[in-house]
Amino acid sequence: AMADPCSFASPACCRTRHLYLRCRADFGARALRGTAAFTARAEREALRCLVLDTRDVQVFKVTVNGQDAKFVFGEKHSFKGTPLEITLPFELRRGQEAVVEISFESSPKSSALQWFTPEQTSGKKHPFLFSQCQATHCRAIFPCQDTPAVKLTYYAEISVPKELVALMSANRNGEMPDPEDSSRKIYLFSQDVPIPCYLIALVVGALESRKIGPRTLVWAEKELVDKSAYEFAEAEAMLKTAEDLAGPYVWGQYDLLVLPPSFPYGGMENPCLTFVTPTLLVSVKLIKVIAHEISHSWTGNLVTNKTWEHFWLNEGHTVYLERRIGGRLFGEQFRHFKALGGWRELQNTINTFGEKNPLTNLVPDLSDVDPDAAYSSVPYEKGFALLFYLEQLLGGPDVFIGFLKAYIQQFAYKSIVTEDWKKFLYSYFKDKVDILDKVDWNAWFHAPGMPPVMPTYDMTLANACVALSQRWIQAKESDLGSFSSADLKEMSSHQLIEFLALLLLEPPLPVSHVKRMQQVYDFNAIHNSEIRFRWLRLCIKSKWEEAIPLALKMATDQGRMKFTRPLFRDLYNFDKCRDLAVKTFLEHRASMHPVTSMLVAKDLNQDQ
Repeated sequence: AMADPCSFASPACCRTRHLYLRCRADFGARALRGTAAFTARAEREALRCLVLDTRDVQVFKVTVNGQDAKFVFGEKHSFKGTPLEITLPFELRRGQEAVVEISFESSPKSSALQWFTPEQTSGKKHPFLFSQCQATHCRAIFPCQDTPAVKLTYYAEISVPKELVALMSANRNGEMPDPEDSSRKIYLFSQDVPIPCYLIALVVGALESRKIGPRTLVWAEKELVDKSAYEFAEAEAMLKTAEDLAGPYVWGQYDLLVLPPSFPYGGMENPCLTFVTPTLLVSVKLIKVIAHEISHSWTGNLVTNKTWEHFWLNEGHTVYLERRIGGRLFGEQFRHFKALGGWRELQNTINTFGEKNPLTNLVPDLSDVDPDAAYSSVPYEKGFALLFYLEQLLGGPDVFIGFLKAYIQQFAYKSIVTEDWKKFLYSYFKDKVDILDKVDWNAWFHAPGMPPVMPTYDMTLANACVALSQRWIQAKESDLGSFSSADLKEMSSHQLIEFLALLLLEPPLPVSHVKRMQQVYDFNAIHNSEIRFRWLRLCIKSKWEEAIPLALKMATDQGRMKFTRPLFRDLYNFDKCRDLAVKTFLEHRASMHPVTSMLVAKDLNQDQ
């Protein structure tokens, strides 16, 4: 079996199958402390050793079936953390199970956790905590086999101050007073579907909920909960559409949680409880992110990449399903428009990374690469492009969804690599092997840069965006009078995003053009985060100084990496404000999410 280059664990020797987690959230010490008890099964004869991943975690004691076990930390690695080597007090035969219980405490600087003071929350009264374990941060909470090759069920008891609520990526099993501390209560959780540990998630805060569907509550701080319930009302309709496309939803509950603005991603598909950024509440991409996270309930959470090198199996299929849902709700032309937008997003990413960069391979080599540093739109959009290309090659959307459904059925509850996917594709389409053999698999999987073939896109909705962007690109000073607010009259917000994205793929416009654009279109007045983000990037790339404070504000008011990193990069590359960009980052660094601050520091050469 292929080893996971991002983990020290050896699932071929021993697999953790269940976790019983008991811990307390200590806001004063900014630590989670407690016990993680794993039911581990020997996968080979005469097993005497278990290696777990850790990063900045203290371990006080280890027992195996109640007997004390010796343990030692190995050598610390810059981003993988430190292997924890446990010597079992007795040998395990192949197939034999034992309970390995570890007393642990997380560090205040854990890369998985962000702790907020009351002042940093909407309500200003209570502290807040959330976790983000994907890709390799579960090991920064407690020792575990932190590889997606291993799936486990879990049961958890979490003690928190009694005025707060705890939620996890699991079924809620009620609450009880903490027998050890009358100022606290314990929340109980169980996840009966086996999951990779990157999907273990915890949030603690002054949260309220609203029921918006038969299996859906929206959770948020009181200040945001009603707006959130209104915005996410479509969730059940989307779930039904997804079930129709991909098969039954096996997770029971589908709740949504709105996090503080520093959450580094648009959404995170934690089972039973999708995490979303509040930037969605002022965004047309809401539908996209919810459709995306719902789709992960099948591709990613049920069928999982075995290592992060095969991340496209999670994300390419999820984007494909997300866009199929969009096509059902808004029509096939809309699906093609979104697909083409994804192709442009891929062009943009490859321009940033460089077309020879091996991290732009669909299946990259991650030996000694931090998966956070490798994260980009490539697995999403190159992965989607391959599936969209195959759909067109193999007989269209109805034929291809049949394959996707069968693929999910075949590999549900398992972790797989690209070769497993490809073998199944060939067996499902055994009557079309001659067509499949014409695909340049080596270029798709193992070559950097843009894919070897561009799929065909219906241009109906894209034409207006292309035409208007071309008018601006070709306009001379003397033509600027020909633009007016009427230019945008027929365009949807999706098309405005695409118009700006097209301009960002070109050399910067003269500053006179962006000033005129502001005069006639008043983009500064638009609060939709996807439009504002692209507009401000356009202004900074054209070196319009008046946009500097607006771009700095957007880069620091929220922490979604998709917005924050490119804005800081563009500000850094604008000589007039490089020093101000660095100064602003250093001022905000302490309140940023640990992964975001690490990556922005790299971008601004502040990581020495």
